[in-house]
Amino acid sequence: MLPRPTQPFEGTAKRTLEESKAAFTHPVKAPPDAPNILLVLIDDAGFGNPSTFGGPVATPTFDKLAAEGLRYNRFHVTALCSPTRAALLSGRNHHAVGFGSISELIGGWPGYSTNWPTSAASIAQILQLNGYNTAAIGKWHLTPDAQQGPAGPFDRWPNALGFDYFWGFLGGETSQFDPLLIENNKVIGVPKDKNFYLNDAMADHSISWIRDQKAQAPDKPFFLYFSTGATHAPHQVPKEWSDKYKGKFDQGWDKLREDTFARQKQRGVIPANAKLTPRDRAFPAWDSVPQEEKKVYARQMEVYAGYQENTDHAVGRVVQAIEEMRLADNTLVIYIFGDNGASMEGTENGTFNEIITLNGIPLTTEQQLKAIKAYGGLEKWGGPDMDPHYAAAWAWAGNTPFQWGKQVASHLGGIRNPMVISWPKRIKNKGGLRSQFTHCTDIAPTILEAARLPEPREVNGVAQMPMHGVSFLSTFDDANSPSRHTQQYFEILGNRAIYKDGWIA
Repeated sequence: MLPRPTQPFEGTAKRTLEESKAAFTHPVKAPPDAPNILLVLIDDAGFGNPSTFGGPVATPTFDKLAAEGLRYNRFHVTALCSPTRAALLSGRNHHAVGFGSISELIGGWPGYSTNWPTSAASIAQILQLNGYNTAAIGKWHLTPDAQQGPAGPFDRWPNALGFDYFWGFLGGETSQFDPLLIENNKVIGVPKDKNFYLNDAMADHSISWIRDQKAQAPDKPFFLYFSTGATHAPHQVPKEWSDKYKGKFDQGWDKLREDTFARQKQRGVIPANAKLTPRDRAFPAWDSVPQEEKKVYARQMEVYAGYQENTDHAVGRVVQAIEEMRLADNTLVIYIFGDNGASMEGTENGTFNEIITLNGIPLTTEQQLKAIKAYGGLEKWGGPDMDPHYAAAWAWAGNTPFQWGKQVASHLGGIRNPMVISWPKRIKNKGGLRSQFTHCTDIAPTILEAARLPEPREVNGVAQMPMHGVSFLSTFDDANSPSRHTQQYFEILGNRAIYKDGWIA
C-alpha cells in the first residue's frame, strides 16, 4: 500500500522531560543501495539507424553504454508515440490505460480516453512514494490535448503522475529551435535566446537537476526520465551536425539498406542466415529517381542523421555528468532507441513543412523544389525556417532489416527498436547480447525488481490494476535466461499482430 503508513511515535512522553524520550520521524527511504535510474527514450527512430546496431548514424553514447552493458535486439514497443509512453511508464498495455492512440486523438470509447486512470500508478509515482527523487525532462505526450493549457486541469500533467520536477513540452512534437516550453505546471513560453536548441537545454536541465538533488540529499536515489523530442519531425539541427554527413547518402536508400543489413550481421544483432525483406512498391527504387530530386532526398537524410547524432550527444552529456559525480557505478541506465520505428509520415517525397503533409495537402516534387528555393535552398533544410520531414523510403531503410515502420503495428519495422542497458555494479557480461522477447511494459517491473520494491496493490486509496509486463532482470546475469514475456498483442490504428512463444502473426 502506498503511501506508506505514517511512522508511529516510538519514544515515550511522560510527566516531565527527564522521564520522557524523544523520537524523531524520518522521511520515507528507498531500500539500501537502491540504484539511481536514468530512463532514456528517443523519438521516431529505426532499428537500423544507430551505429550500435549496424546503422549509418554515429551514436557514441549508445555504443559506449552497450560496451559497458547489454544490447537487447528483441525489444518491442507499440508502434506509436503516446501508446508506447503510457505502456512504458505504467507497466500496463496501452489500451488498458486509455492510450489506444495519441493524446491528440481522444475517443469516446474504452481504451481511447487518454485519461490516465488512478488505478494504474506510474513507475514515477511508485518510486517517488518509496523515497526516490523524480524528474521528467523533454517530451511528455500523455496529457489530453484539451488539457494542455495554462488553466489545466493538471491531474494528467507530469507532476501529478509522480514527477517532482518537469521541464519540456506536453505535445507530440515541437520546434527544436523555438519550442513552447512548460516547467512543472506553468507555461513558460518560447525561449528568447537566438542560440537556443532543445537537445542542449534538455541536457543542461537534467545535469542541473541531478546536481541539485545530490547536493541536498546525496544518499537519496534519483529517477530521471529523459525523453527527447528528437528524432521526431521537424527534423531540425544546427548545420554543423548535418554537414558531418555530406555526401554519405548519395548512394540512396536501397544501397543504405543493403549496407546496414551486412553490418547488422557482422555485429550479431540479426541472425547470420537472415534474409533482407524486399522493398515494397510504395517506395521508389533509387535508380528511378531523377538526379535533381536525388540531391533533395540525400540532404533530407543528412539532416536526419546529424539530428540523431546530436541527440545521442545530448544523452552522452548527461551520462558523462553522472560519471563525473561518481554515481555511474550504481546507476541503472535504460536507453531505448525509439518509441516506434522510423517515421514514414513524410510520405513519398518528404516535405519542407510537415504541417502541410499532416493536413493532407499533396505537393508535387516541382512545388517542393520551388518552395525550397524560396526558403533559401537546400542548405536551409534542417534550420529554424523549415519544419522538414524526410521521404518515407529513408524510414524504410532506417528500419532495416524489417518491413514498414511507425504506426504499422503488424510489422517489426513499427514495433521492434534497439535497447541498451548499463549498470556497472550489477552487469558483468559487458558488451553482451540478449535476445529474449521484451516489451515496453516490462520496463516498470524490471525497475521495481532492480530497486527491490514490490508492485503496490493500492496507491492513494485506489486498488491497482496489476502490471501486464514482467521483469527481465534475470537477463542481466544470464544470457540464457528464458523469456518470461511469452504473449503480447500489438494494435495501432487497425494494424495489429499477436506474439506467442516465439511466433508472431
